[in-house]
Amino acid sequence: MDFKKIDAPVNTITFDRNKVDDPTGNIYEAISVIAKRATQINGEIKKELLEKLDEFATYNDSLDEIFENKEQIEVSKFYERLPKPQALAIQEWLEDKIYFRNTKDTEE
Repeated sequence: MDFKKIDAPVNTITFDRNKVDDPTGNIYEAISVIAKRATQINGEIKKELLEKLDEFATYNDSLDEIFENKEQIEVSKFYERLPKPQALAIQEWLEDKIYFRNTKDTEE
């Protein structure tokens, strides 16, 4: 999924609790699902960022020399400006893009 195209807020905003817990009927269950999705998103973004930064990496044996790579700085700034993973997860949750199932229902 392309996280750069999701229209999630960059700043903290307040959501209507009834809209958040509407799919599950339980606010704690909804928050648990959102938190797990935020963890997945964070892992995906981190992996993508490390892959892009690895392209610009220069390996030196000398600790005295520090190179400033402008492309690497621009990539880092771009990822810093992205919405936080929890904001992306909440946006996906409110747009019904997250599939979840209750394992207690399937066991019974």
